Amino acid sequence: MALPLLTVDAFTAVPFTGNPAAVCLLGGPADPRWMQNVAAEMNLAETAFLHGTDDGFALRWFTPTVEMDLCGHATLASAHALWEEDRLAPATAARFHTKSGLLTARRAAEPGWIELDFPATPAEPAPLPPALIAALGVTPRAVARSRFDYLVEVESAEAVRRLTPDLAALTRVGPRGVIVTSRADTDGHDFVSRFFAPAAGVPEDPVTGSAHCALAPWWAAKLGKTALTGFQASARGGVVRVRVAGDRVVLAGQAVTVLRGELAERT
Repeated sequence: MALPLLTVDAFTAVPFTGNPAAVCLLGGPADPRWMQNVAAEMNLAETAFLHGTDDGFALRWFTPTVEMDLCGHATLASAHALWEEDRLAPATAARFHTKSGLLTARRAAEPGWIELDFPATPAEPAPLPPALIAALGVTPRAVARSRFDYLVEVESAEAVRRLTPDLAALTRVGPRGVIVTSRADTDGHDFVSRFFAPAAGVPEDPVTGSAHCALAPWWAAKLGKTALTGFQASARGGVVRVRVAGDRVVLAGQAVTVLRGELAERT
């Protein structure tokens, strides 16, 4: 049976920018090995698989090489796809049952924006790993570690933009990935970041929602405000609005569908 498959650019309203995710709309649970094979075939940072449940949707995320515990841009893409494909009423919030618990998405008051309710993953100060700093080739202002990633603060937004890390060396550092960040130097943005996860099959992720679950509390504490706007300074670029609410982070972004098709055969 053919299955609907979309490619959605997330955290952007402009096609071919932001972070592309594949979204596969299933009729029911699927074999994880099959899902991993599909994700490898799509060869995007994430492929999302979802199917209906009694009170929402079961959602799983796969990179080309591994299943992930949390992914922001593919969740945003999934919510966008459900509304655009008339799988969910426009005024109804999307409820996703995931490895990171219940996640919700709703249309924001501002047209075109979607809000995601995610768990905060604060980064705590950590020892300076010499291998990490050597791989990044920077002198950090601070190093911390969240549930998933290292967070490295550097001196300037320009230092973030010009970073050319040794990706092979980063695969040996340990956690899922590495967030590099600084205060922004452009109007309308509070901080900038980039995200590298070569050990998970993603050399550089264009826009990383889950990384902002650590970035939001980090910069909220430094800048003294709970609502901020981040810009991920990858080649494609993307904007993530964040709001810290206790142990949760509300991520807001836009999304646009760039491709609709179907998997011709499920094997």
